[in-house]
Amino acid sequence: MPNTLGNLRAREFTRLPAEAIVGAAVLLSLPRRPRVIVAAISGATLGALTALNILDMGYNEFLGRHFNIILDWELLDDAQSYLKDSLGGTTTVLLTIGVILLVIALITLVALATVRTANVLARYKTPASKGALMAGTVWITCTAFGLQVAGVPIAADHTAGVIKVHAHRAMDTLRDEAAFAKDAKSDTFGNTPPDQLLPDLRGKDVLFTFIESYGRSALQDPQIAPGVTSTLDTSTKALAEAGFHAKSGWLTSATYGGSSWLGHSTTLSGLWIDNQQRYRTVMASDHLSLTKAFQKTGDWDTVGVMPGVQKGWPEQQYYGLDKVYNAFQLGYKGPKFSWSTMPDQYALEAFQRQVHGRKRDKPLMAEIILTSSHQPWAPIPKMVDWEALGDGSLFKPIQKSGTKPADIISDSTRSQQEYGKSISYSVTSLTQWLERYGTDDTVLVFLGDHQPISRVSGTNASRDVPISIVAKDPKVLDKITDWNWTDGLQPAAKAPVWKMSSFRDRFLTAYGSTPHAKKD
Repeated sequence: MPNTLGNLRAREFTRLPAEAIVGAAVLLSLPRRPRVIVAAISGATLGALTALNILDMGYNEFLGRHFNIILDWELLDDAQSYLKDSLGGTTTVLLTIGVILLVIALITLVALATVRTANVLARYKTPASKGALMAGTVWITCTAFGLQVAGVPIAADHTAGVIKVHAHRAMDTLRDEAAFAKDAKSDTFGNTPPDQLLPDLRGKDVLFTFIESYGRSALQDPQIAPGVTSTLDTSTKALAEAGFHAKSGWLTSATYGGSSWLGHSTTLSGLWIDNQQRYRTVMASDHLSLTKAFQKTGDWDTVGVMPGVQKGWPEQQYYGLDKVYNAFQLGYKGPKFSWSTMPDQYALEAFQRQVHGRKRDKPLMAEIILTSSHQPWAPIPKMVDWEALGDGSLFKPIQKSGTKPADIISDSTRSQQEYGKSISYSVTSLTQWLERYGTDDTVLVFLGDHQPISRVSGTNASRDVPISIVAKDPKVLDKITDWNWTDGLQPAAKAPVWKMSSFRDRFLTAYGSTPHAKKD
């Protein structure tokens, strides 16, 4: 059985598996009791590997990578929460029960079938032995001559290959854990004195805003881009009229299709965090995050606006945030929009009311996560009068009349259309907030955390995301002239592309920070 949906075709099942031939030979040589035990264990293992192939299909489809047997079990809980928000609690419970029963059935029934096959082989030992020998000869011949059917080799050792790949991946994961923990202890700016961090942004309100699933496909895919690029052009002009100007480029994200926290942490830590173990390692370290650099100076109040956070969030300490406003602390009384707990426009208005609009003794640094463009992209909020936002109750009829997740979740074309609309909504919410509430001292940095899933971005899509810096003070953008970014909110196709992990050091350097390395 293949481990990608693209290869789930009849021709994949016409191959002659080496494992079956070897297995038959082994079973034929064993007495009854060992034969039954070996057959049961082999069958159960084959059933488990089939379940693992199904997991691989899901991870390839949604996250653009294979399932990691060391790290990815805990993400299944997030997947269940996503389904609950998208399809409802009852449907999710039924699906969860169905999946559990499917796995149990696979393991049990394949084990029973293998035991039965072993007994049949033993009952007809002489013809079975001849058959195994003939099959082995055919397999060797097909391998030697490279014989294929419809481009697929007849001789196969797929199951052994899957085991080998997962074993190597597990070993690489364990080795990477040790090596990365060592790398995380080294930091170019780890020992920089507070007064030498970000001196060129003193007095500025600096906002780092992540837009969920805002990727290169939103700007360049012909099925998605027209609406998004039109929104970016309109927003660029509107901001210019309000006195704001922007420069934009590309970052290559450490994640794809999901696991947004890996993109956030890679951007702000300056380390390449592409799996959950690396994330845990960094969160437990004292490696300087970009946001914590502002806190370290003592010259900024630091806050986080996290409408997607609905439980304890110990990462607050690593990011150096004095206060975090989660989904329950922004005063929202309206409906959820699938996974997103509240529309971006409301979250930004709540940020204005509770934080940005209040008098302070210090300038502000904020990390803001916008969630309205999170899959499944249905229903999508609509822009309303900012003065009428209230507690968000006015979104009830908008949510009720919107597209249902079940109507688009398996439809690639509709998913692309709704994804584009969601990005336009998030960008519009953010830029209108800046027009409305931004000041001469506001500096906005906004970017995507990753590309959308392959059903939307397409197979073999890049992992690039747009990033923009917006400010009224021309000195802020003058500091990054040598970055060669594109003027405006839309980066040119050939604008510079950097690894997301390089942004922290480039930003700190551009705004006057002096490197004082901390070494392992």
